[in-house]
Amino acid sequence: MAEPANPDFRHRTPPELKAILDSDPALAGKWQALTPLARNEWICWTISAKQEATREKRRARLHEEVLDGKRRPCCWPGCPHRRESARKFVAP
Repeated sequence: MAEPANPDFRHRTPPELKAILDSDPALAGKWQALTPLARNEWICWTISAKQEATREKRRARLHEEVLDGKRRPCCWPGCPHRRESARKFVAP
């Protein structure tokens, strides 16, 4: 049986994302309108990429998609730190 989700787990906002939010009030407003769980999913999706180039692309996509009203990253099984079933997507 899969491990239950840990509702208390939250990623901290990385400095790179904080800088993007601080530089764009519209994005910051949309970001704050997201639920804590949705923000956590975006953060985890962004930081889970192994290469910096991919993390940068994901930050750019986060910027665009959150401004467009997307609530969660597309095609993301969820934060693997919360769900055992998602760990295979970011395991080394």
